[in-house]
Amino acid sequence: MQNTNRNGCVRCGTCCRKGGPTLHHEDKSILLAGHVGHQHLVTIRKGELVFDPNLNSLRPTDRELIKVRGKEQDWSCCFFDERDSSCTIYKHRFLECRLLKCWDPAALMSVMGNNTIVRADIINAGDPVLELIEAHEQECPYHEVKKLIDNLSRETEKSKTLSRLAELVRKDRALRAYAGSELGLWKEYEFFIFGRPLSQILNAHGIPIRMASRNSGPEAW
Repeated sequence: MQNTNRNGCVRCGTCCRKGGPTLHHEDKSILLAGHVGHQHLVTIRKGELVFDPNLNSLRPTDRELIKVRGKEQDWSCCFFDERDSSCTIYKHRFLECRLLKCWDPAALMSVMGNNTIVRADIINAGDPVLELIEAHEQECPYHEVKKLIDNLSRETEKSKTLSRLAELVRKDRALRAYAGSELGLWKEYEFFIFGRPLSQILNAHGIPIRMASRNSGPEAW
């Protein structure tokens, strides 16, 4: 929404606190130059909820997206410096940040959703991590997670749905652990390689899963 009370940035930090930018192909040079690393990124898998400024609400994304990570407890851009409302990579900021003008959003809106990148665009061909990503997509498909979340709004077979969600959480955790212990991947890269943990996503939907004992099955908190 256009802010008619401004005609320039006053460094209030509002835009940076709403989350980091989505990356486009125009941004790959910033990564190649080493100004930003994969540890600063998070993958939003197809079907996850994202904020749509055109609708001013959340909606499921129709494609995989790569975004700059937030801070530990919120979506504030990890490059945002709260002390003086500044960007720590300002000279090398991404396309959406360069175009963002809260008082005139037309330029930003014109590129949103266009020419965005996916993980395979910024991983070297033949890198074994691509096989790991594919295995994760097959073992923990997000379209199934979304369907199961939707099913929980119904009363029928709720226990069965929770059981399957718990199984997917276990698989998600196991693949992340394997990446670290067997492939030596740094934990800092986890959010880029696999996206957010399924347990975290379920928590955001108000569905925390407790991994109960093997005999008693999963439960909601």
